[in-house]
Amino acid sequence: MFREHGAELSLRRWSACVGTVGGFDPAAELSALTGRPVERAAAERRAAEVERDLRAGTGLRPGVAGYLAEGRARGLRLGIVSSSSTGWIEANLRAVGAGRAFDVIRAAEGDARVAKPRPDLYLAALADLSIGPDEAVAFEDSPNRVAAAKAADLFCVAVPNPVTATLDLSAADLRVGALADLPLPDLLARLG
Repeated sequence: MFREHGAELSLRRWSACVGTVGGFDPAAELSALTGRPVERAAAERRAAEVERDLRAGTGLRPGVAGYLAEGRARGLRLGIVSSSSTGWIEANLRAVGAGRAFDVIRAAEGDARVAKPRPDLYLAALADLSIGPDEAVAFEDSPNRVAAAKAADLFCVAVPNPVTATLDLSAADLRVGALADLPLPDLLARLG
């Protein structure tokens, strides 16, 4: 969307806000980069169109379907913890055919006071699932998200996406290129 206005949003600038709420205003950033005022409502509509188009062309990342199926077969309870909104999460789950795969969804709903990197959403999900941090594993893809999992005392597996692959995810307990590289039975055996 920035390129449509002759601007470039750097990965470094964007990555600082990945996985959290606040701290980045796309319309203000675009205005600053172009030196022209940006009509916020039009920019938000266009961003929603771009996001919808991107969502339509994606599926589950490699290994995720196997994790979901294996987790269900083993009777594991599955949750999503996100700084996004429940509506955004559910739309994405429907788009990839995983609409009913999770027992719990905890979302920040735009509230920066509970969004990652704070552990609040993880702690709430653990309570919803009636489990302790030593009974859960978090899968995350950005520094803010890894920080939230670790602050909640969870074992964290970093699984970067193409946008976050160059970011520092060293705070995670383990890093894999894709869940397909470490099937769930192998991860569980590793964790004992």
